[in-house]
Amino acid sequence: MAATVDIDRMLRLRILHVMRAPVGGLFRHVLDLAGEQARRGHSVGIIADSTSADALTVKRLSKIAPKLRLGLSLIPMSRQPGLGDLAALRSVVRIARTLEPDVLHGHGAKGGAYARLGKVWLAAHGVRVAAFYTPHGGSLHYRPGTAAGVAFMLLERAMGLATDGVIFESDFARAAYARLAGVSGPTRRVIPNGLADADFVARPARTDAADFLFIGELRHLKGVDVLLAAIARLSQTEPVRAIIVGSGPDAQAFKAEARRLGLDEIVTFPGAMPIHDALPLGRCLVVPSRAESFPYVVLEAGAAGKPLIATRVGGIPEIVAGTPMDLIPAGSVDALADAMQAVLADPVAADVRAITLRAAVQAKFTVPAMTDAVLDFYRSSVPRRASRAAVSHVGGPLVEREASSSHVQQ
Repeated sequence: MAATVDIDRMLRLRILHVMRAPVGGLFRHVLDLAGEQARRGHSVGIIADSTSADALTVKRLSKIAPKLRLGLSLIPMSRQPGLGDLAALRSVVRIARTLEPDVLHGHGAKGGAYARLGKVWLAAHGVRVAAFYTPHGGSLHYRPGTAAGVAFMLLERAMGLATDGVIFESDFARAAYARLAGVSGPTRRVIPNGLADADFVARPARTDAADFLFIGELRHLKGVDVLLAAIARLSQTEPVRAIIVGSGPDAQAFKAEARRLGLDEIVTFPGAMPIHDALPLGRCLVVPSRAESFPYVVLEAGAAGKPLIATRVGGIPEIVAGTPMDLIPAGSVDALADAMQAVLADPVAADVRAITLRAAVQAKFTVPAMTDAVLDFYRSSVPRRASRAAVSHVGGPLVEREASSSHVQQ
């Protein structure tokens, strides 16, 4: 029997991802998604901010750049709203007109605005493109009825007219968006973040590892102050050590708080480093966040089989669902200290819970599954272009027939 060819499924797309700050979980998500899309033969490009990259960011961008047929474009993007946004939007539109993408996928508030307003601008010049938006937390933490919440609602309802689809990392994010922007508007799908095969490698603690480990941005929202208070309480009765990995706007304040609590000898701040290097530095990862969306650090700790203590916020309950992992209330020093004490008292039980979580993460959260779902969503809205539907043969990878391009614009 002759094989049946599904032309739509085999359509090769031109995809341009737009984000502002190339740091954190948003950056990890874009690199994973863009890399897998490129591996499958799609022509992919990334537009990102040129002013906020650190040494680790530059290394990661340099690694993915050769895979991007539509190139890596770095342009100035301001964190706060202002006149600079118009210049950034014009740059996005200029790049898009040159590269002729089928999809503009904006990530985060700024990336989402540039992608969707870019679609409107391009349409005014007769260029059709589908625009997708992934909020990635941040603005989803606004409270309905506040000035920021109302502004977000008005902007999303306006830009919803130019949005072909909104992608959420979790049910929590979808519900938060609905509270702010309402339930009507563009089509919405929950597509959880995924991990690559390299993430599912055990990262055992070193022989000199600290008892507890924090990895993340050093800011109030992440609850590092709660962790320090819990360590101070434990240290009164237990020999305990902790290491706090990361950088951020509140780093100096947290270091000062550690000194004030007399923790200089038992808490260290080594700065930011790749998570695979950081995980062996502690025996149990602590995620004391006051708020989250769908944190990669929890997924990565689970994939590595690292014992975990985390708060019941954002999408974390969706990650640990179906496992014996108990979550604690955010902001509670008592609850965190009790959970840490339990790990010290019975590390074997903590290891067993970690093994169960690893199996759950491996079954549900992978880059291939995430990419499948995102591409399927794209194809539901991408304008049909006969020139893009080039099929070489059945049973093997397709060959992109259009000329490849690579460039870095700064």
